[in-house]
Amino acid sequence: MASGNATSTPARIVFPCQFWERFLTYCGLNEFAIGMALDVGMALDVGGVVSRNQLISDIPAYLARSMGHYQSGEMAYMTTSEAVQAAWGTKVRLPVLMYHEVGDRETTQSPLAVTPKAFAEQLAFLHDAGFGTMTAAALPAALAAGEPLDRTIVLTFDDGYEDFHSQALPVLSRHGFTATVFVTSGWVQDDVEWPGVRRPGRMLSWGQVAEVAAAGIEIGAHSCRHPQLDQITPDRLREELYASKARLEEKLAMPVPGVAYPFGYSNAQVRETARAAGYGYGHAVRNLIASPGADPFAIPRLTVHRTTTLAEFRAMVDGHLTLTLMKDRALTRGYAVVRRTRALLTSSAE
Repeated sequence: MASGNATSTPARIVFPCQFWERFLTYCGLNEFAIGMALDVGMALDVGGVVSRNQLISDIPAYLARSMGHYQSGEMAYMTTSEAVQAAWGTKVRLPVLMYHEVGDRETTQSPLAVTPKAFAEQLAFLHDAGFGTMTAAALPAALAAGEPLDRTIVLTFDDGYEDFHSQALPVLSRHGFTATVFVTSGWVQDDVEWPGVRRPGRMLSWGQVAEVAAAGIEIGAHSCRHPQLDQITPDRLREELYASKARLEEKLAMPVPGVAYPFGYSNAQVRETARAAGYGYGHAVRNLIASPGADPFAIPRLTVHRTTTLAEFRAMVDGHLTLTLMKDRALTRGYAVVRRTRALLTSSAE
């Protein structure tokens, strides 16, 4: 790739070595490529070629070769579209959306609550655009197989709010969509296993959870009391993950295949405990597209907010980076640094 004339050569993005060193291990090669390529591409003037003077790099040659590109001097180049293709390939692009509540401002003030009108518009768009759905449990095998999954999406709902039954389920059924609801077992409205627990709102009852499951919706676990799993003791961690699975399976008389980590927080110990508890997968947040090679116990999801416009929603599910996603990613990475630092300080003080 010769640099050529800036007015006629396609835009190229330079990946400086410090980006690779800081983010490659944390994000993984595929996720790094899509996240950082587009972030850098939006930050720079991609109408022309990035010059050697703007970003100097000594990227190891094997990294350039591993991406299917070559190194020119001290620079490794790829176009934005090449970065997307390297990250996603031509077959597998699978957004996993994370919802919470479906309610108007009169019923909830949560910034994660999507109005019934917006939710109906979002699902109508998915239907009209030819999207199909799969459950969270089906996702790991599909990603591992590398089969074409274009226009496929996973819809997930955290916590187990009652409005999933009253608002979301009828819309899903209308379009023939399935979904996965991650239920916090101690928050179930009529559960007596954890007396005195504080529920964040009106939650599903056990009868409603059973009706949701009977309608073909997958039920996953979301812990017992919704703690930050990476900040609690190993004994309590085991209790939260083992007991929530057992309680849901007892009440529903069916397997509970997966878990979503409260707040999206996990670490190696959390993920290993989830595996040992018998879960087949674990969902985080991270606001990235799920891709082949992703750890099945750290599957990323894309957050749908109250403020998510239909235009943003369309861009998000089509794999485009939005300003909201950039902000969410930055916050996620920042929180990860804070939490790792807090954990180190806590362990060193003990």
